[in-house]
Amino acid sequence: MTRLGLPYDRLEGWLFALNVAIGTTIVWHTLRALNDANPIWAIASMIASSDPQPNEARRMFRCRLANVAVGGASGLIFLIVGGPQAWVLPLALGATVLVSMYVVRIKTMWRQAPITAAIVIGSALTANSAAIGVRQGFHKMAEVVFGCLVGILVSLVMARVRFVQPPVDGA
Repeated sequence: MTRLGLPYDRLEGWLFALNVAIGTTIVWHTLRALNDANPIWAIASMIASSDPQPNEARRMFRCRLANVAVGGASGLIFLIVGGPQAWVLPLALGATVLVSMYVVRIKTMWRQAPITAAIVIGSALTANSAAIGVRQGFHKMAEVVFGCLVGILVSLVMARVRFVQPPVDGA
């Protein structure tokens, strides 16, 4: 079955590109208007949570948010217990991987948990302050959540307003 002269499965890449372009525009301008100097974490999260197929977008959204929560909590716990010390980072990331893999058990996006923990702890290390690290870590985690929300919303809206619908059997 073809639409617009292309097989429908070939159009999926164009639909994803359109989702990403719209989502990037929303994330970039919204966060820049809020004085966010570099919203790259939000854009990366928006891309990771976008998909032309609504069910896949929902699944990626849930998986990413679950692992962000695990990584954020793990990073905060290790930061509170160990403080902004370099030895805390590898220990926290290793422990976060184990929790993500064996307790939470959501393999899709499981790498997001240690990445988020690294954001929280790394922010504290570079500022040499647990308080600043927590604030910056929460800011980056908020960017990730915002990006995920934009990604899923754009995917759901675009699935409804698409000018090209999947072919119907017998059509």
